[in-house]
Amino acid sequence: MTPTLVHSHLPRAGAPPRVDRCARARDWAEIQERMLVPLYEAVYERLEVGRGTRLLDLGCGSGLALLMAASRGASVTGVESSAPERLALARARLAPEAPAVAQGHPGTRLVEGPPEDAAAPETPPYTLVTAFQPIGCVAGDSEGLSALLETASPLAERGAPVVLVGWGPPERCTTSSVLRVATKLADPLRSSRSWRAACRDDLEEVAHRAGLKPDGSGRVACPFGYADIDSAVRGLLSTGLFDAAVGATDQVQVDKELTEALHPHQRHDGTVWMPNVFRYLIARTP
Repeated sequence: MTPTLVHSHLPRAGAPPRVDRCARARDWAEIQERMLVPLYEAVYERLEVGRGTRLLDLGCGSGLALLMAASRGASVTGVESSAPERLALARARLAPEAPAVAQGHPGTRLVEGPPEDAAAPETPPYTLVTAFQPIGCVAGDSEGLSALLETASPLAERGAPVVLVGWGPPERCTTSSVLRVATKLADPLRSSRSWRAACRDDLEEVAHRAGLKPDGSGRVACPFGYADIDSAVRGLLSTGLFDAAVGATDQVQVDKELTEALHPHQRHDGTVWMPNVFRYLIARTP
């Protein structure tokens, strides 16, 4: 129910872990994606997304953020280059017959490829670009986002807002202690794609490298809540943040240590609750 927190990041060394990508995509769409709904709502409310908005979402995943914008009347285009299984779910969600889309929605488009594939002669410039995948938890993710934004910003009109998202400081993100399991288990690979703590100016640095001008920011509480430990494990694994750990050890070991790390956050009724804060930056195209 909420778009992916993070795309799948495979380690640079060693063989990729064998995972059921379709099952992971379903876990992302059904369990993990909804965790960022408060963030999407806050951004859309602040930027008054609605009829007349032409939205380009980078890394749209299974499309929840697009669906929410479409329900406001926006024309939406989603770009997804690394998770075709998630994109297939987005197509199902945003099909013309879907009720939330059919009610006054002017059109949707989903592109499997880089941002430039979202350009077409008949397509007017976008009025809003979003990159809702939070950076600041995987080493090297900010560099990849900068390159993506450099390609996407020419597709937007001059001065259009571009929204970047990052994890809040570790002391305000309870999930940070759980994500450290990924780094601990992936150490044998010395992977440059393992988890790291967020830095204060991550988003500003990305905007600067992409030639964008910061123009405001905000923080949004996005607690991670799960029905039980099993749902929490499946949801967190669906982010791809533990793939390097699985490749360095094995799935059984990762599941065991992840379960142990989640126990302090399990409540008396069996649910798991981890408060988090995410930060967004609004930048402008030149």
